[in-house]
Amino acid sequence: MKKIKNIVFVFAILATNTLFAQGKFELHTVAFYNFENLFDTINQENNDEEWLPNGAQNWTHKKYRQKLHNLSKVLSEIGTGEQQSNSPVLIGGCEIENRGVLEDLVKQPLLVNKDYGIIHFDSPDKRGIDVALLYQKKHFKPTSYTSIPLYIYRSMEGKGDKEKDKDKEKEESDDKVEADKSSNRVYTRDQLLVTGLLDGEEVSIIVNHWPSRSGGEKKSAPFREAAGLLNRKIMDSLFAINPKAKIITMGDLNDGTYNKSVKEGIGAKRKKEEVKEKGIYNPFEEMFYKGHATLFHRDAGDIFDQIMVSEAFIDKDYKKFQYWKAGIYNKPYMIQNFGQYKGYPLRHTLTEIGYSDHFPVYVYLVREVK
Repeated sequence: MKKIKNIVFVFAILATNTLFAQGKFELHTVAFYNFENLFDTINQENNDEEWLPNGAQNWTHKKYRQKLHNLSKVLSEIGTGEQQSNSPVLIGGCEIENRGVLEDLVKQPLLVNKDYGIIHFDSPDKRGIDVALLYQKKHFKPTSYTSIPLYIYRSMEGKGDKEKDKDKEKEESDDKVEADKSSNRVYTRDQLLVTGLLDGEEVSIIVNHWPSRSGGEKKSAPFREAAGLLNRKIMDSLFAINPKAKIITMGDLNDGTYNKSVKEGIGAKRKKEEVKEKGIYNPFEEMFYKGHATLFHRDAGDIFDQIMVSEAFIDKDYKKFQYWKAGIYNKPYMIQNFGQYKGYPLRHTLTEIGYSDHFPVYVYLVREVK
């Protein structure tokens, strides 16, 4: 039986590739990238002191420009080489200081001709970092967008493991979970909901950057579980209007594909055949179990960066956009090639301007040409 399934799968892939070769399909890429501390060099009303010329990171204008160039190189290449040469039509991003850094990014020589629009809201995050969506104006027309706050409180924290949590806190101090003294609320990133027309077809996108594991994975887990439930609530509101709504939820979830926040909160499924109406398919769960990763910690890889799609994207009606396949973009130039962190994403240090501590992820959408 397994052999028959494999043969069917091979024929399906060959058939899809043949259709591409005959020009019967159009292909779009949707991507997500954690930009890792995309700060400018201007002192503003947020916690950006570390990322100033006289700050701890010695963040100069020259370094900032190099960071923009590096990110633009990656974004311009994601999705190219698979039957098409266009960069992603939709790009979700996180760890963004403000709209200004995005305006600088889309004006980079490698991206400027793509004419990316920007959807961004300032979030209440204590670090002053936000999520955003970039979109190619030629292909995507936003019809509505809103920023939805995540309400979490210190009282929600789990007990955790004191010894393990102590180590975790040291390791992830760049994104501390801090509560407001008067309200006890933990201010974190909002979830961005954008609905629009992708070449005439309605699609909704949710961009996420869930609370970190600062203070320990178990202790902070309830925060991410609340984020998963909010994500599901947003999707259910869209399904209430249209049970066949086409929804893409993406982001740095600070949890793996197997965690409760994803499996129970969102209700994501590992296999397409498990997805029912109003259900969500997560192609990155299978990738994780095959050993792939978007980030590493103590030589252990995991996939915190994920893109999931609703059931309508996998119903095989190729007259409308359908999910084709997913990937992690990790070209050799984005990888540390020596030292203690060999094989890890090449990130920023005081002496080298890298790319990010995460690899970006992407999915392909295909549609039959009329």
